[in-house]
Amino acid sequence: MAQVSCLHPDPGRAQLEPSSSTGSVPLDMVGKHCILELYDCDPSKLDDEDFLRSAITQAAERAGATLLNLITHQFEPQGVTGLALLAESHISIHTWPESGYAAVDVFTCGDHTMPERACAVLSEQLNSRRQSMRSFRRSTPADVLETTRQPSTC
Repeated sequence: MAQVSCLHPDPGRAQLEPSSSTGSVPLDMVGKHCILELYDCDPSKLDDEDFLRSAITQAAERAGATLLNLITHQFEPQGVTGLALLAESHISIHTWPESGYAAVDVFTCGDHTMPERACAVLSEQLNSRRQSMRSFRRSTPADVLETTRQPSTC
């Protein structure tokens, strides 16, 4: 796994060029955020912490993201929450097995990741029969756009 200090603080930013008709990523876009609702999922998978850890890991890989850390928690009597810290941002999932429902949040920075792919993996892995996804671009404030971010030195 890559060391945190070796990772660019804003992945993909170095390759960005001004927006043009060629379809390049606009400079004011820091990343993409997907909010995914999964319905009619397999309840046993929604309540399986190990399975969800594997599914989240696969989702991060498929999105082209760098997984830094993954924490999960199994609730009693049921349900799991998972949070994947990515070099590019995060993936989170909260499950309600009793309702066959999962709430997923995928936010990735830079232009080399594809959060929609992470959403597709989680939907497929959980055997969701119905989904709702909203995605939007995260914009960079102009004062940040002109600044080069450097990793902090502890």
